[in-house]
Amino acid sequence: MVKVIVGCKGSGKTARLVDDLNLHAISDSANVVCIEVGRRLDRMVKYKIRLIDITEYPVGSYPELLSFIAGISAKDYDLTHVYIDSVTKVIGDPEMSGDAIHYDLLLEFLGQLEKFSANNNFDVMIILSADPANLPEGLRRYCDPY
Repeated sequence: MVKVIVGCKGSGKTARLVDDLNLHAISDSANVVCIEVGRRLDRMVKYKIRLIDITEYPVGSYPELLSFIAGISAKDYDLTHVYIDSVTKVIGDPEMSGDAIHYDLLLEFLGQLEKFSANNNFDVMIILSADPANLPEGLRRYCDPY
């Protein structure tokens, strides 16, 4: 399952992400990875959650991010959840927001990620800063407006 938490900047998406991550930290059966830009969640998330600063790796596009997630899955055979904080920043374009987002590329990525995560039995939650009212119809099926 792939879900996207979408909302405008400052709408509380990161707070929801932190709450979800910390709930998973309580479970002994959860193996959770959170991909972020920088180390801004270090002090907010329990130590059991594996935080990955994507700036330490050569990832700059959706295909590269999918390959990166596939590598994580190959190493962690018991992976249960992947979280991606601010997906447009993760792929290396911090200026992307709102109408500047390449929705066609994002939709292609989400489709491929959905197939991959289903085949490997883990869930994905992605944070996207955008106005939910301006999303293309194809993207809405993944969205969990916040």
